[in-house]
Amino acid sequence: MRVFSSRENRRRALFILVVGVASLAALYVAIRRYAPFVFDVVALRTWIGQFGVFAPLVFVVVQAVQVVVAPIPGQVVALASGYLFGSIPGTIYSLTGVLIGSAVAFSLAKRYGRSLVEEMLHEDVVTRFDGFVSRVGLPGLLAFVLIPGLPDDVICFLAGLTTWRLRTFIAVISIGRLPAYVLTVFAGGEFADGQLTSGLLLVGVVVALSAIGYRNQDTIQDLVQQFEARLPF
Repeated sequence: MRVFSSRENRRRALFILVVGVASLAALYVAIRRYAPFVFDVVALRTWIGQFGVFAPLVFVVVQAVQVVVAPIPGQVVALASGYLFGSIPGTIYSLTGVLIGSAVAFSLAKRYGRSLVEEMLHEDVVTRFDGFVSRVGLPGLLAFVLIPGLPDDVICFLAGLTTWRLRTFIAVISIGRLPAYVLTVFAGGEFADGQLTSGLLLVGVVVALSAIGYRNQDTIQDLVQQFEARLPF
């Protein structure tokens, strides 16, 4: 499979990757210069620890809300979670928030139907992926949500319009979203430890995969359906 169908697509994906990494690097330099206290990780985590369970609770809530209303990218929250709480706790908090938000989006669509979904999502996105979840099963949906850059938050709403059960859907989402969130949270932990190079490398991997997913949404959707059609079960 050719990931990029034309030179123009390759250039756009490379541009997105370069801009993403350069923006993070510029943000790092700016914070280092104008807000150096942020990089005193021990002091920062000690200060956050004073809030007890409320500190991780805030991150869980923010991560859940971004799934439903998407004010900020979930990966940004995951990056901050890794920086503030460390790789393992950060992954737990981020994934918990994502699963709660996914369950809320699914349940809202299940309860209020298509009218709510069409009101909350852009029309072109609904048109592009309408019926996709109902046509694929567990393997197909899992393959789809594994790839960063695809509208997995949209899938949460559209899945609520199908006959899927919430527990089945959440099981698929928890497995599918885990790899990208682990990489992002771990990158945040690397930044906290002063490992700028490895942190940027991990972020670059996630950004590159997201660029590929975003630029090839329709192609990936078709390939997922073809893949599942060939399964013996």
